[in-house]
Amino acid sequence: MKSKKIKIIATSLLLTLFVSSCQKGNLLSDPNAINANAVVPVSLILNHITANFVRNDEMPFGLNGGDFIATKVDQFQVSNYLKYWGFNEYSWSYSGQNYEILKYAVQLETQANAQYGANSKYAAIAKFFRAYSAIWLSQRVGDVPMTQAGDPLVYKTPKYDTQHDVYKNSLKLLDDANTLLGTLTSATPGVAFDSGDIFGFTNLQWQKLINTYRLRVLISLSKRADDNADLNIKTQFAAILAAPATYPIMTANSDNMIYKFVASNPYPIFATGNASYNNFMNVGKVVLDLTTANKDPRTYLMATPITTTNVGLFTNYVGADPATSLATLQTVAATGVYSFFNAARYLGNATGSTVEPFIFIGYPEMCFNIAEGINRGWAPTLAATDAKTWYDKGITASFSNFGLNTAANSNVTISDVAGKSLGTVTTDNATFLANIAYNVGNPATALTQILQQKYVAFFMNSGWEAFYNCRRTGVPALSAGGSGTGTTGNVIPKRWLYPLDEINANSANYKAAIASQYGGTDDVMKDIWLTK
Repeated sequence: MKSKKIKIIATSLLLTLFVSSCQKGNLLSDPNAINANAVVPVSLILNHITANFVRNDEMPFGLNGGDFIATKVDQFQVSNYLKYWGFNEYSWSYSGQNYEILKYAVQLETQANAQYGANSKYAAIAKFFRAYSAIWLSQRVGDVPMTQAGDPLVYKTPKYDTQHDVYKNSLKLLDDANTLLGTLTSATPGVAFDSGDIFGFTNLQWQKLINTYRLRVLISLSKRADDNADLNIKTQFAAILAAPATYPIMTANSDNMIYKFVASNPYPIFATGNASYNNFMNVGKVVLDLTTANKDPRTYLMATPITTTNVGLFTNYVGADPATSLATLQTVAATGVYSFFNAARYLGNATGSTVEPFIFIGYPEMCFNIAEGINRGWAPTLAATDAKTWYDKGITASFSNFGLNTAANSNVTISDVAGKSLGTVTTDNATFLANIAYNVGNPATALTQILQQKYVAFFMNSGWEAFYNCRRTGVPALSAGGSGTGTTGNVIPKRWLYPLDEINANSANYKAAIASQYGGTDDVMKDIWLTK
């Protein structure tokens, strides 16, 4: 798949005017200003929507550093110095919001209907964007406006849908999007979707993305699969796997939805000016405990050894525990107790050419999601050996993103904290693969293996997905308690508070939603319907 850098939308002001409503007075006296009936190129709107997938807090290392970034909540990155990387506390408050994607999805649908008719491929992916934006917020807070969201007649005060209905409606949107897109583009699957698509997808790749994302959504509902028959979670999962022609899914890393960095949009650690501050953060204990226990070659590419001798020994790679106080982490960091990030890889080039591209929705995760669903019995025609096949594919795909090949050993350069080479190590893939071999005869053990390897594959990728999976399954167990994380009762928060602008603008509906879900208290420690 070809990647494109984000284009600067010169007409963003015009689009802002276009999507605004309820204006009073003669605000459009400028004859050159756009009006509500104007035609706006759909490629321009699509560009704006896809550009908004790039969120500062979800990128590797976070574009602005700071406290509330996904890589720290996922416990891949641990700060040891407040000034440069913030604290490691889970002192969450108000959630961000993703209204921009919904707002422009509505406009994409409107313009597509006006320019191409009600059933166009743009209307199809507008359905995907609607579902994505609703689930993005719902999995953070609970019930959210969906049915009325984006409706100009209710504007700031849309009613809330239950989280159950948000997921039910979203799954329907995704199914409809697949059907429509498949019908419209079956004759042109390899044709580029649109020039405004920063991901450079073909028609078929958009259809694959939609179904791959739908698998993610279905797996995220694992706790609700047996007590919500109307959602047909298992049936939908099995149907996708049983009919690849009807429901095409990703087949390789080339189908990944990625953001590839270029000089004008540099890798986040360079964009923040923190490229020289690798010694102020460490790799997390949870991920390195997993990789070193299994003698995983990816360890060498993730982290630095704590000593400059015997750099191939996995005991030389030690992760920092975010539950440790920041003062202690700062004191001991300089003594070589914990591993830093592999500087040669993560700080090797401002364009990110030495690291894997940032994945939003990708093939490795999909492989593990399929393996998990089969393991849970959601595809009755498939056996444990089929789960093993997808599990193995997920590991192979993750290795590929690290520049490794499971079929052959590699010579890997070991780096210190500043990027200086400490020599090379030849990987021992056979030992690793033997250590993590899928346990066909023990489904419970095999499920843990799937979840652990999915977590490793999420390293510095996929935003908050690693956290959501840990929250849902408890595997792997994230570190909690202690002054470092600041959590009460050794429990990590289950959710965020509702966005402050939503609380202020839609107060009555917000209060009703809080009363029905959480007994009237907007509490980060309360479980949402998704995770109860």
